[in-house]
Amino acid sequence: MPIRFFTAGESHGPGLTAILEGMPAGLPLSVEDINTDLRRRQKGYGSGGRMHIEKDKIRITSGVMNGMTTGAPIALHVENRDFKNWKEKDIVPITTPRPGHADLTGSVKYGYRELRLSLERASARETTMRVAIGGICKKFLSEFGISVDGYVVQIGDVKADLSEISLKDRIAHNEDNDVRCPDNDVAEEMHEAIRQVKIGKDTLGGIFEVVAQGVPPGLGSHVHYDRKLDAKLVSAMVSIQAMKGAEIGDGFDNATKPGSQVHDEIGVDDDGNLYRKTNRAGGLEGGISTGEPIVVRVAMKPIATMLRGAESVDLATGETSMTVYERSDFCALPRAVPVGESMMAIVLADALMEKLGGDSIEEMKPRFETLRQNRVDALPMDNVEWRFGYE
Repeated sequence: MPIRFFTAGESHGPGLTAILEGMPAGLPLSVEDINTDLRRRQKGYGSGGRMHIEKDKIRITSGVMNGMTTGAPIALHVENRDFKNWKEKDIVPITTPRPGHADLTGSVKYGYRELRLSLERASARETTMRVAIGGICKKFLSEFGISVDGYVVQIGDVKADLSEISLKDRIAHNEDNDVRCPDNDVAEEMHEAIRQVKIGKDTLGGIFEVVAQGVPPGLGSHVHYDRKLDAKLVSAMVSIQAMKGAEIGDGFDNATKPGSQVHDEIGVDDDGNLYRKTNRAGGLEGGISTGEPIVVRVAMKPIATMLRGAESVDLATGETSMTVYERSDFCALPRAVPVGESMMAIVLADALMEKLGGDSIEEMKPRFETLRQNRVDALPMDNVEWRFGYE
């Protein structure tokens, strides 16, 4: 069964809900497996005042009994502590749409007569439940030796050159500072960039990377457009609020080079194991995993809610007006890293389940051990002439 999930809830409503379908039976799961990443999502330099209010903790209400998944849909709930501040409050109408947000497009789409209706659902507060679902998928992947981690590469125009830092060290040090950059010297420059944008009452975006290790070769497919693993990963990443681009491996840089400097040459060791000498393709070829680490780089635009405001039009009067500030982050990029990790974990968990089949972890593990590997003896070739045979 493929993984499906739904989230529900508003930014300032009573709470957030998610339902995850397709998780097999027999997966050990506790609330702490989920709460760990929920806490990470709330930490990061540049966050706004909301993170001082919310203390997100998951409540599992179905699909997990006695610490084990049952195979039934898993229902999750997180309380919005800020709701008590809005419950009895008369809501001041918002009639001036913020450029870059869903305010105007939501009203065009749904005919809203109050822009807050767009704001409440389009808010990145929704990612709380994506991270919760991703926590479950991370736990599932870990049963097969697969890990998913992320780190910040760039904030504004401050970019870390990570070429001299191994993947192992990038991940080992991704939580050493509150901008989640593995290079501590560059992290301080990122701090300063965020401090300056706060002073200017503005916002900053940037770029982060998510890496999956231990992924077996053969996940995904080249046969249909909607089964290509790279397409699914890019789609998942740009579905996150404020994400405007994603690339696999060195995608955009590769576009500027000749093929001889791009494609990962294949070698064979003394034991007959096939390997890529580089990983510029980011662990995917033809929409299928290669067995190398899967690397996705994601670009986040600056948050659309700026303390300084932006010029817009008051839809109630038809007159030019400045937008009204709604509490938000100055730079949400460090907090976006766990969200990106979660979306990758969800996509990879779905791809692995499709490959293995089965209704329980007990069924899946023996099948995982028999997956075809990158070995010469596992890929016998007929090496004879043949014909298509179509009439």
